This record gives sequence, C-alpha cells and structure tokens, in this order.
Amino acid sequence: MNKITRRQALGTTAGALTVLGLAGATAYAADTDSRAAISAGNAANAGPAGTAGTAGTAGTIDEVYQGRRIQITPATGGAHHGGHHSAGLPAVRIDGRELHVMQNADGTWISVVNHYETFSDPLSLARAAVRELQGAALVPMGGM
Repeated sequence: MNKITRRQALGTTAGALTVLGLAGATAYAADTDSRAAISAGNAANAGPAGTAGTAGTAGTIDEVYQGRRIQITPATGGAHHGGHHSAGLPAVRIDGRELHVMQNADGTWISVVNHYETFSDPLSLARAAVRELQGAALVPMGGM
C-alpha cells in the first residue's frame, strides 16, 4: 500500500501555498501599477464632476472639489506639521487649513480624517476628506 507521509503532505501544502502567494502578489502588483497610472492621469485632468481644478508647477495642485478648495504642494525638504514629522510629505490644505497626511510603507496614503482607509495618492485622499467632513471645518492637529 502506498501511503503519503505527514512530511510529504506538509511539503506539498507548503509548496501549493507558496505558489498561490506568489500569484496573488504578482496580481496585486499589476493592479497597483495600473491604479497608479489611472490616478496620475486623473490628477492631470480636471477630475470628476463637481471639480474645477488647475495643475500648478511641478506637481502643485489647486482645485475646488464639492465647494472646498484643495491645495497640494510637493515636499519642501524642511520640517512638516510644526516639526513633529520628517520631511518628504506634501502639504495638503483644505480651505487653507492643513490636513495631516501620512504615507504607508506600501505607498498608500492616510489622513487623520480617513485613518482606516488608504488612498493611492494625496489628491484622492484630500477629496475623500472633503466628502467625510461634510462641510465641517478642518481642526488643526493638537488644537482641540
């Protein structure tokens, strides 16, 4: 009788899971690349309905989305958010008030308004924050 040993069963299972994991990671990377290309194309255009915007110099964005002004300027190299964050993050403002943003290790973005939802770029993050605020003013960090 030909019996499979526990070691053979575990080895086969581990191999199958490795193949599935690699296939999933490859599909995720391809999907992320295509989303980044779409987001870059959308940022260069006027955006969805209800948006009037202009792309400024070197990645600066200044647009009105759902009646709120969104301004995004690239990182300047100095301290960010009053010095409690390192440089390298863009300055995101909604109606002139700074929105605290953070970039995750995988390249996605979160903010204090949408802390549990990730976004592919700062513009989509700012638009989601405008929707979430529902007309409320953005309160500065530590200003409560």
